Amino acid sequence: MRRCLYFAPFLAFGLFAFVFSTPAEQAGPGVKKSSGGPLPLRKAYGIEKRVPWTTSKVVGSPEPPPPYKTEPAFPTLPKFDEPLDMTYAPGTNRLFVAERMGKIYSFLNKKDVKKSDLALELKDGAGKKQTIYAFTFHPKFAKNGYMYVTWIPDGSKEGLPRGTRVSRFTVKGEPPVADRKSEKIIFEWPNGGHNGGCLKFGPDDYLYIVTGDGSGIGDQLDIGQNLSSIFAKLLRIDVDHVNEPRPSGSGNYSIPKDNPFVKMPGARPEVYAYGLRQLWRFSFDRRTGDLWGGEVGQDLWEMVYKIEKGGNYGWSVKEGTHPFRPDRKKGPTPILNPVVEHPHSDFRSITGGFVYRGKRLADLGGLATSYIYGDFDTGRIWMYQRKLAPEVIKRGGKPFERLVPTIVHREIARTTYRIVTWAEDAAGELYFVDFTGGGIHQLVKAPAAKPQAAFPRKLSETGIFSSTKNHKIAPGVIPYSVNAQLWGDHAVKERFLAIPGNGQIGFDEITYPQPSPGAPPGWRFPDGTVLVKTFSMDMERGNPKSRKRLETRILHFQQFPGTQEYGDQYWRGYTYVWNDAQTDAELLDEKGLDKKLTIKVGNKMVEQNYRFPSRAECTLCHTNAAKFALGVSTMQMNRFHYYPASPTAKGGAAGAIANQLATLEHIGIFTKKLPKRPEQLPKLADFNNEKLPIDVRARSYLHSNCSHCHIKWGGGNAEFKLVVDLPLKDLGIVNVPPAHGNFKIAGAKLLVPGHPEQSILLKRMNMTGLGRMPHIGSRVIDEQAVRIVGEWIKGLK
Repeated sequence: MRRCLYFAPFLAFGLFAFVFSTPAEQAGPGVKKSSGGPLPLRKAYGIEKRVPWTTSKVVGSPEPPPPYKTEPAFPTLPKFDEPLDMTYAPGTNRLFVAERMGKIYSFLNKKDVKKSDLALELKDGAGKKQTIYAFTFHPKFAKNGYMYVTWIPDGSKEGLPRGTRVSRFTVKGEPPVADRKSEKIIFEWPNGGHNGGCLKFGPDDYLYIVTGDGSGIGDQLDIGQNLSSIFAKLLRIDVDHVNEPRPSGSGNYSIPKDNPFVKMPGARPEVYAYGLRQLWRFSFDRRTGDLWGGEVGQDLWEMVYKIEKGGNYGWSVKEGTHPFRPDRKKGPTPILNPVVEHPHSDFRSITGGFVYRGKRLADLGGLATSYIYGDFDTGRIWMYQRKLAPEVIKRGGKPFERLVPTIVHREIARTTYRIVTWAEDAAGELYFVDFTGGGIHQLVKAPAAKPQAAFPRKLSETGIFSSTKNHKIAPGVIPYSVNAQLWGDHAVKERFLAIPGNGQIGFDEITYPQPSPGAPPGWRFPDGTVLVKTFSMDMERGNPKSRKRLETRILHFQQFPGTQEYGDQYWRGYTYVWNDAQTDAELLDEKGLDKKLTIKVGNKMVEQNYRFPSRAECTLCHTNAAKFALGVSTMQMNRFHYYPASPTAKGGAAGAIANQLATLEHIGIFTKKLPKRPEQLPKLADFNNEKLPIDVRARSYLHSNCSHCHIKWGGGNAEFKLVVDLPLKDLGIVNVPPAHGNFKIAGAKLLVPGHPEQSILLKRMNMTGLGRMPHIGSRVIDEQAVRIVGEWIKGLK
């Protein structure tokens, strides 16, 4: 076989990698390097002529469509940059939006509004923008102009510790502008892993502030049940009457006399409720005054709480109704249960909403109590509704109708947005804010669903395979491989690209969201595209003859009208579980599945808990920020691939090895010619190739396995990036303190050059329990990757 020199541009590492290797070594599994028959030939193209895929039966969804969809609430309003909070100002016709990096804007509450006005900008003395978490307005704002802001001032230049602060500003004029010099500090607390930050005025005109547990993983401070601390609490203070200086030192508030722990020795008198890890957005029902909140969980659960005065919500003794650290000391009051809890197969980061009291959505209003909330990671919107429904009973032998309480809990909309906050306007109409896109959206009633073909319940019904039993793809379905594999707990993967008819791909056309440093562009797919991946497992580790198919996952693309910025892409993930006879696979329900596998490893039988993902879990990695299709991308597919010979080929041909990008271009898959030859385009490294430099291998692994979350807007709540296109110094990990705990490692940083034992990045890769990364999709340590990344860190200076 002819050897060749291929060129791999790793500009991100500040080096060029020239590696001698054969095309077979780059072509992935299935290439026979020596046999009695002919060997595969290196060719310019692996497929000579495109065959249209005409057998697709993957249409619609197996679930009934949700009753609501979403639309931009203010379609002509310019987008905001990383908006975090939104509310209205009492007595005005204006809505206000806070951006994360220190700005608050206002705009008129009109659907055709075209501009927003800057109301407040927070900077330090050097002009550095400060972080805003949340804000609210005094109930008598129309008279006093008071706006209250939770923000994080950087006091490092003054030698002060960084802390979270609630300040009052006075707002005047039209358009309204806050006087920066009018600031009065109301309350402060130290920063931690979770800073809470939401604040609202209750119907009693007191200010409620949530603090978060100030910890990293697992409530490291063990503070949730401790009433002597303000961490992990919901506080209630009186900002209208100042009787005495408070422990914060500001002196700009007093304690309501009926606060539940005022008379308890050692308890902070500000505490209203406790045991709250990270209450990300709470609200008051404007009709009843009830307080509702969405509690971001730790390990397995997300909760909705209806919060009572003096209530204990369990953290960190419990996570929802489930034991978390049951041996820890409990607070003085009983632990209360959530109204609703979602497993992490459904939700990953809840965003608390509002009880709907508007008039536009009749089914959600009226006499019913409909609490609407969403999830930041999955974009799903749910409703918990309590209403009176008629029930017919017999009394004295005659039918009699009475009204009985009925609970409806269901998903009401699916989106691809990062729902970071909910808001209501003066009339009680409801909105949600997309952190990534910066838009404001609202629910609208979905049109009646059109009749459609039944969604395939068996893999054999999808039209992807001509013989499912033999795993033989249908004409027009294209096999492919990737440069840097996503770890799958020892599973072996086969991948296929299925594009209906003569549909074409826009090469590197998806750039949204921007700016996102180092984020590579994505491909624009035609409507109905299906990405296919079959997972198999060697039941005797390392013996391919023992291999069994476990599942085939598909990602189905639906094109929506609009643009990248308006969420025109919608991807749905489905899992088909193979039967024991290996003849077909059944569609798994939306909740996912855990299955115990017994694997022979050497002379031992080892149990492995294998996870078949839920449909919500699929959305956690295949995100907007990662361009959804992780493997079908330029850097992953710029490689040689083995293409089997056509069944009609003569002379016992063994197939061909060719570059995938060149092949796809040749058969007309792309809408335009490639901008450069494949060898001049970026690519990831095969991190298992020991001929490559260790930094190239490690960075490629981190990009393929971690960067879909650890990228700007990717959903990872630690602010660093693991993309391959940035220099190491720009990743935000070198000698940076961990935001979510140090796991009792002295001198721990995210990455300590030369010291893998102090590097949390490596520590979390080498865990299986709480704190493991990746936190979904894997339950087995990738020992080869741990060795690669550890060796890389050890060699850094």
